[in-house]
Amino acid sequence: DFLELEKDVSYDWFHIYFQDEHADRKKHMQDFTPNELSDVISKLVGESPNTLDIASGTGGMIIRKWWSDCLREGPFVYLPSKHLYQCEELSDRAIPFLLFNLMIRGMNATVVHGDVLSREVKQVYFIQNEHNDHLLFSSLNVFPHNETICNEFNVRKWLEEELNHIESSEMPDHLKFEEEQA
Repeated sequence: DFLELEKDVSYDWFHIYFQDEHADRKKHMQDFTPNELSDVISKLVGESPNTLDIASGTGGMIIRKWWSDCLREGPFVYLPSKHLYQCEELSDRAIPFLLFNLMIRGMNATVVHGDVLSREVKQVYFIQNEHNDHLLFSSLNVFPHNETICNEFNVRKWLEEELNHIESSEMPDHLKFEEEQA
């Protein structure tokens, strides 16, 4: 339904609204990166199968990097499985917008909801485009609070109870095809 209101997926629709209405500019110094600066940073980073965005906010910089990747590879060639976007964000208010932005664009991403310095974390999310089609939405999965996840994401302390939420319960379509070909 949202895409009927806004069809341009090249930028973060929420950043101006979020900055004006929800950002804690005094306490957390939350400001959002303009699209032009995000474009420059994306060009500096260049081609990479993995992109890390610390202090992701609602996703403005990572969306511009994703859009740059899509344009460089072309709409008929771009495959979500060839890219992993990694986001880290502290704000409880920004996380729902960030997750929505990643899922509606069909991205593959991890999102660490916590403090990047202390590594005290609430949840770690895995956004997965299980059909490997950038025109389809991604699903939302929450990683368990176990030793493997702690080691992989450098979690020192969990701040919330573990959420049990898995939408991608089967092997992604593109992996099934690769397995059949082997």
